Amino acid sequence: MPSPRVTVIGAGAGGLAAAIDLATHGIAVTVLEKAGAPGGKIRVDDSGIDAGPTVLTMRRVFDALFDDAGASLDEHLSLHPAELLARHAWSATERLDLFADIDRSAEAITVFAGRAEADGFRSFCDRARTIYRTLEAPFMQAQKPGALSLTAAAGLSGMRAVSPFATLWKALGDHFRDPRLRQLFGRYATYSGSSPFLAPATLMLIAHVEQQGVWMVEGGMMRLAQALSNLAVQKGSLLRFNAPVVEITTGGGRTTGVVLANGERIQSDAVICNADFAAIATGAFGKAVLRSVPDARRDARSQSAVTWTLSAQTTGFSLSRHNVFFGRDYAEEFDAVFRRGRLPNDPTVYVCAQDRGLGQPDNGPERLLVLINAPPNGDRRDLSAVEMEQCTTRTFGVLERCGLRVHRCCEATTVTTPAGFEKLFPATGGGLYGQAVHGAMAAFRRPGSRSSIPGLYLAGGSVHPGPGVPMAVLSGRLAAMSVLRDLTSN
Repeated sequence: MPSPRVTVIGAGAGGLAAAIDLATHGIAVTVLEKAGAPGGKIRVDDSGIDAGPTVLTMRRVFDALFDDAGASLDEHLSLHPAELLARHAWSATERLDLFADIDRSAEAITVFAGRAEADGFRSFCDRARTIYRTLEAPFMQAQKPGALSLTAAAGLSGMRAVSPFATLWKALGDHFRDPRLRQLFGRYATYSGSSPFLAPATLMLIAHVEQQGVWMVEGGMMRLAQALSNLAVQKGSLLRFNAPVVEITTGGGRTTGVVLANGERIQSDAVICNADFAAIATGAFGKAVLRSVPDARRDARSQSAVTWTLSAQTTGFSLSRHNVFFGRDYAEEFDAVFRRGRLPNDPTVYVCAQDRGLGQPDNGPERLLVLINAPPNGDRRDLSAVEMEQCTTRTFGVLERCGLRVHRCCEATTVTTPAGFEKLFPATGGGLYGQAVHGAMAAFRRPGSRSSIPGLYLAGGSVHPGPGVPMAVLSGRLAAMSVLRDLTSN
């Protein structure tokens, strides 16, 4: 009896994780990727600078994937733990470092804002730990949890601890009086592309995830994508690049395969789609599967970004690997992005100094990713030259206000706008995290690994359990598990 054939659309982290698990179980897997390299949102610009995710957490997720495939993560990748998680600035004189060690962070907060705020930080960490432990098994590792099943697993006391009906911003007020600290820890909402004024307090758990370990990948994040790709091939998967899929075919009430842009047809017993589920919902993969996923509401999209990748000399501010420079009006920033569909006037700016952390750069130029939040409307309009010039002036003006001067050369800078991200990830408007987590029920509205059409499965950051590289890997493993169970039962 021939081995079942599974096609995976997209060589992002979720698709590659699914391919690894399926190939490990003897399934014939073909991964089709429209780009010329693996990674999906893990990507580099033309100069080789990381232009996507820059933070790696939840190492045990990757260790488990490699272990289950009979391999070792350490043999494929060099990872180094970060002692300093991030450096934060509000002005040239207001700076705060956070560390993986809670005691060191508490000491820094004491100096920055006083003993009471440090005590609040400790209580915040306790709450974040409780939320994480409550949700880890019944939510993050479950196939498609609902509110009732999660309540049954966690209990009423557990659900009260999770605080699903309080906003993150309001809950932070239980721990911090200093508005700068509420701003700092409210930023965790943006890790899922959401506003801290609308996202649930549940997202506090990200603080605990970071304290468990933030890892720097030697050689950049693309090394992770390459490691996943190499393992998939070693286990027997076939990876094809520059192979865009334009249609998912059906017949007899189930998925039958895919059609490539060049007209080639590939018959499959199952298809895993590692694109944003909005691409299916808007017809990018054909009419036959259009209604196999929930509607992808434009007004529910996560935020997009404007990014600059460049190699430049910096002066005036001692950069860490991860740096955050806060705007003056946090409420205005998220109101602009989510309600008015505009770029913020005074944005919060994230800078990843990719040559820091694993040694110190020479006095010459260093590689930088500069990022601000932006509305997910890249499918409707692009920024004009005037808007882009204003955006650049405001963004680098925030850096200068905080003491950092970037001596940049326009010719050596790559800029990506929401329209650029829409081109890379169609049907998203440039939204980088699927649907925003706004409200207590938002996380339950994500699709699970099974679509409504037998044989069509979903993976990636837009589906359960959510955005971020570790979560995408978990989604791919959940999809592979569903495929294996369904093929066995059939």
